[in-house]
Amino acid sequence: MMSSYDEDVFRLFCTYAALTILKMMLLSFYTARFRVAKNAFANREDRVTKDSKIGVNVDEDVERVRRCHLNDLENIVPFLTLGFLYTLTNPSVYAATMHYRIFFASRVLHSISYLTPIPQPSRALCFFVGWFVNASMAWTLINFGMF
Repeated sequence: MMSSYDEDVFRLFCTYAALTILKMMLLSFYTARFRVAKNAFANREDRVTKDSKIGVNVDEDVERVRRCHLNDLENIVPFLTLGFLYTLTNPSVYAATMHYRIFFASRVLHSISYLTPIPQPSRALCFFVGWFVNASMAWTLINFGMF
């Protein structure tokens, strides 16, 4: 299987995987920023003052960023796995580029539409574009395994 490995496609995957993970990591800082600004924390030991709000759903802005981050986790982890395995199917550089770029763009636009918030169906469209990219790579992997 490794004889069909394309170094350019692998480098491309590594680049988009790193960009996607970095985008997801930035949401952690964005969540922390809102927690401090809104004085809303998940744990008692994180409180800044005695009147800090503690618990789930204590602030809509904090929860919106947190939900956006969770959505990233649910979608980016499969992308990382499928994208890596997809590199082993010896796709063309063009096909791999389109898969990786479209997925990354869909996640960036999803976050923007989630955090802004832009009215639906923008967020749903971004989600489904990314989902179909993952499905396309999965389908390629299934077909690759059949032959």
